[in-house]
Amino acid sequence: MIKDFLKNKKAVLFDLDGTLVDSMWMWPQIDVEFLGRFGYDCPGDLERAVEGMSFSETAAYFKERFSLPMTLEEIKECWSQMAMDKYRTQVPLKPGALEFLRYCKDQGIATGIATSNGRPIVDAVIEALQIGEYFQEVATACEVEKGKPEPDIYLEVARRLQVAPEDCLVFEDVPAGILAGKRAGMTVLAVEDDFSRELSGEKKALADGYICDYSELL
Repeated sequence: MIKDFLKNKKAVLFDLDGTLVDSMWMWPQIDVEFLGRFGYDCPGDLERAVEGMSFSETAAYFKERFSLPMTLEEIKECWSQMAMDKYRTQVPLKPGALEFLRYCKDQGIATGIATSNGRPIVDAVIEALQIGEYFQEVATACEVEKGKPEPDIYLEVARRLQVAPEDCLVFEDVPAGILAGKRAGMTVLAVEDDFSRELSGEKKALADGYICDYSELL
């Protein structure tokens, strides 16, 4: 039973994009527009190549692969500006997420966000959806040594929450994130997302369980 995964857990940790919020649809659009400014078509392997990378790691990858005449900070700032309006006005929570967050708060289960996205975007999402009260800790992969699939980000959030890894339940939507949670020694539930639907088999094989809607845990 999916509900059993919550038993004896002291903390619930969420990835952001594609896991807590329905936002993965917009990043391919941003990649196409951004690379088009430099005369490049968007390669078919790009999304999988950067899967799990931190915002900074992704910027470095783009700069090297496409020989971009911009600093890493300029690239990140450009992406943030392109994405910010969409995050503020067009990105909803995943089905059942708000009810589940309320449940965790009522039950005294600690919650945190562990995302590969940049902090300005994360803050904008939290503010727009008015969900800040539900999270005790928020960390980005830019704050740790290595991004997903390495476990650094999940271990950092657990450390801040003062909860042992084995007492954490992680929600993730892509294989790199699932691997990060598993390598951290945590229980991981994969979340269905249209963007990674073709990876459902791989996600189910890597994770401890799979959900389509957070209400399955209530």
